[in-house]
Amino acid sequence: MAKVKYNLKNVHYAPITAEAVDGGFPTYATPVKWPGAVELSMEQQGSISKFYADGITYWQSAKNNGYEGDLTMALILDSFRVDCLGEELHETDKVYLEKATAKSTPFALLFEFEGDTSGTMHVLYNCTATRPNIEGKTTEEEVEPDTETLTLSAAALANGYVKARTGDETTESVKTGWYTKVYTPAG
Repeated sequence: MAKVKYNLKNVHYAPITAEAVDGGFPTYATPVKWPGAVELSMEQQGSISKFYADGITYWQSAKNNGYEGDLTMALILDSFRVDCLGEELHETDKVYLEKATAKSTPFALLFEFEGDTSGTMHVLYNCTATRPNIEGKTTEEEVEPDTETLTLSAAALANGYVKARTGDETTESVKTGWYTKVYTPAG
């Protein structure tokens, strides 16, 4: 059993290519490896509703509205900009064009944290992302790389699932295949 986690790594993205049918999972493209993971900070979204009666909390319920936060990478991949942010690659000039009317594509975000005994792999099933800011600074005495940050929203799928993660009892076949296809439960 892992007692600590550290080192974000193995970030991948997989665009949704077809909507879910009959309450199942959508179809995803093959996950694309995204090197340069720096930081992921996703805050849970939701609230607790309470109903009071007889002078006590008589009933309560927690609402899961997914997660929102930031993903910081060394660079945003050109393929991610096209696949998920809706940028266009001009066929002849090979220049990336951003249009105000671009439609983003939802995607799964896969990633892993190392641990003291084994890593924990995660998938957020239904993410959307904002465009990154344009930022940079001059080089001074030492070269310090800049990063790029996306703001992400991970919402529930129509079937209610938001995320999945591996645990101590996860089968080796699931762990081995984690980054080859977006995990969805069998049956």
